Amino acid sequence: MQSKTVELAVGLFMVAGFLALVYLALNLGEVGVFDRGRTYTVQAEFDNVSGVKKGAVVQVAGVVVGEVSEITLNQDQLAQLTLKVDKGLQIPTDSIVSVKSQGIIGDKVIQITLGGALDYFQENDLIVDTESAIDIESLISKFAFGSAQ
Repeated sequence: MQSKTVELAVGLFMVAGFLALVYLALNLGEVGVFDRGRTYTVQAEFDNVSGVKKGAVVQVAGVVVGEVSEITLNQDQLAQLTLKVDKGLQIPTDSIVSVKSQGIIGDKVIQITLGGALDYFQENDLIVDTESAIDIESLISKFAFGSAQ
């Protein structure tokens, strides 16, 4: 009788351990099974997203509110980012989305500057009021070769 109790306890412990392992694998592997209800996506259109990578941070006032889930080229030959942001964040329709450098190393982040409009972007809406990445190399070459104004 006591050996059956021990076997049952060990079995339950193994099942709990396996479930914890599956949860961690899905969560750390960025499968996205657990954030479907917590996030929504919006699209942002840019002339240049040089240096932005999938998984880049999306911030509002320096606070992380999401990530870049996809980078594509749209039919107008513009870079289009798919931003996965927290569902609690309402983005007014007059907001500006910018590509910024963070720190000395220059990791690129997406900065959302919230506007004051009373209408908000909905799931999969397109934000066109954007500021592209600054191309430091072209600025330096313009300055070095005298074409900078």
